[in-house]
Amino acid sequence: MREIVLDTETTGLDPGQGHRLVEIGCIELLNRIPTGATFHAYLNPEREVPAEAFAIHGLSSEFLKGHKRFVEIVDDFLDFIGEAPLVIHNAGFDHGFLCAELKRVERALIARERLVDTLMLARRKHPAGPNRLDDLCARYGIDNSRRSKHGALLDAEILAEVYLELIGARQAQLGLAETVERRGTSGDGIVTRRERSTPLTPRLSEADRAAHRQFVATLGENALWRNYL
Repeated sequence: MREIVLDTETTGLDPGQGHRLVEIGCIELLNRIPTGATFHAYLNPEREVPAEAFAIHGLSSEFLKGHKRFVEIVDDFLDFIGEAPLVIHNAGFDHGFLCAELKRVERALIARERLVDTLMLARRKHPAGPNRLDDLCARYGIDNSRRSKHGALLDAEILAEVYLELIGARQAQLGLAETVERRGTSGDGIVTRRERSTPLTPRLSEADRAAHRQFVATLGENALWRNYL
């Protein structure tokens, strides 16, 4: 199953008041494992960035003027997310801005049915809260020390870890560290390799190994076991 963990930064709180996206960050998950594939873009909002927004994400009007407008990256963005569910913290906020931008460039809006709201998941699992992203990082022991300011791609990376904790997927991995390699561009090109973070203690003694070598020696020169000595 393919999912996209997504975060945005904006010029304000309400797209209905003319506020715009200034950054989009996406992380691809395949069967709940990050594949390493990402989408990231800073956006020229075609308006000034208020001081209140700059204080949150640190993206200035001057910096953003040198980047592409949403209409110039929309095709790449839509190709990346495809039809996958979108995992977002406080999904209604980001969804509202994305739909406003899509409407502005006359593209189909993102259906609400595609949204997986991690804030709602957190409120069900931890009804006493608090359930901000930083609070959930503290609860689950996730390192967010790089998060001095909000950044869409970094927040998406952190949210991917939080999401796996919320749905229990990390515990289900039974302590195995998973390495994902991408071969080609299709989903069939994903190769997952699982490794233990701490190797198991060997149970064979040197006497056991010596006895095995002696046994293999009796099987003849072409014995398959000789390939594993």
